[in-house]
Amino acid sequence: MRFKTLDTLDVAGKTVLVRADLNVPVQDGQVSDTTRIDRLVPTLAEIAGKGAKVVVMSHFGRPKGGPDTKNSLRQVVPALEKALGAPVAFAEDCVGDKARAAVDALAPGGVLLLENTRFHAGEEKNDPELAKQMAALGDVYINDAFSSAHRAHASTEGIAHLLPSGAGRLMQAELEALGKALAHPERPVAAVVGGAKISTKLDLLLNMVTKVDMLVLGGGMANTFLFAQGVATGKSLAEKDMAEQARAIMAKAAESGCEILLPKDGMMAKEFKAGAAHRVVAVGDIAEDEMMLDVGPSTVEFVSLKLQGAKTVVWNGPMGAFEIKPFDSGTNAVAGLVAALTKQGRLLSVAGGGDTVAALEQAGVADSFSYVSTAGGAFLEWLEGKELPGVKALEKSA
Repeated sequence: MRFKTLDTLDVAGKTVLVRADLNVPVQDGQVSDTTRIDRLVPTLAEIAGKGAKVVVMSHFGRPKGGPDTKNSLRQVVPALEKALGAPVAFAEDCVGDKARAAVDALAPGGVLLLENTRFHAGEEKNDPELAKQMAALGDVYINDAFSSAHRAHASTEGIAHLLPSGAGRLMQAELEALGKALAHPERPVAAVVGGAKISTKLDLLLNMVTKVDMLVLGGGMANTFLFAQGVATGKSLAEKDMAEQARAIMAKAAESGCEILLPKDGMMAKEFKAGAAHRVVAVGDIAEDEMMLDVGPSTVEFVSLKLQGAKTVVWNGPMGAFEIKPFDSGTNAVAGLVAALTKQGRLLSVAGGGDTVAALEQAGVADSFSYVSTAGGAFLEWLEGKELPGVKALEKSA
């Protein structure tokens, strides 16, 4: 492993700064989705169990011009206490006298949450002075916020150069899962990539065709590839101005020995609404006033047959308009197969980014994948083959 973890860093009896991602959804002052908090708990509990002072830092929202009540991390404290099953102290700043006093007052094994790091303009500028002030509060730095690792901020990158640093259990799990899926995977490797547009995933697609053995395309982006091949797409969502780029991706795939799997049939409708009248036809038979809102059964059967021969699957994006029935059936069917193969031990499956988590949860299979990342942007940048500053800093520290 190219970075230190809680297995190799001595945190016993020390003050440990933990960079978390507590940028969670809040409605009416209550956290409405505790997934990120729940995934953070093992790291905090393990460090606290070693008699260390646990000092948690995070960003929250997009504050402008300094502190404001709406973006205060204080409102996350009750949910964090509930998840931990222990009291959590709160400091009204993440540096300076208030933060220092709160750290000094904390008992060994206790947990303290610092105020929003983005209340300081230097956070997003990766200001060395702010990083020094943060580092002055602790003895060891643990980054457990993979979802923020693509940002070179003071609390995610700068501080890692100033203290003995390592990955928390969540960060470790993310990096290990992604490493197994792309860096040194068991082959054949398949990628399932869906979503509305190829323009937002151009780098991802160009990187993936050099890394995987087969690329399954769904959602609106599949229509762009079909159009690029001269297939009529009716009123379907298709980026016709991206046809040249789609052809370039197909050419690169052929050069790299990557098979691209496009829909053979689709669920066509004249309007985008739940329960809309629809029909299933081959992709070349779509009418001018129809749009393809999901892949059809022949596509599901074709893709399923291919995936049964894979050893690793990386999933990003739905196969169709999964938000509305019956256009969720393609996503549900293919996701269900991947989940079943994973449970049988025949497949390593890693998923994440954008609507992916919501689609897999709706299909009822998120818990059956080998690993589902909630990291969003960082997950996508990893798939694009980009270097993540937060991860690079941990590797340098090691």
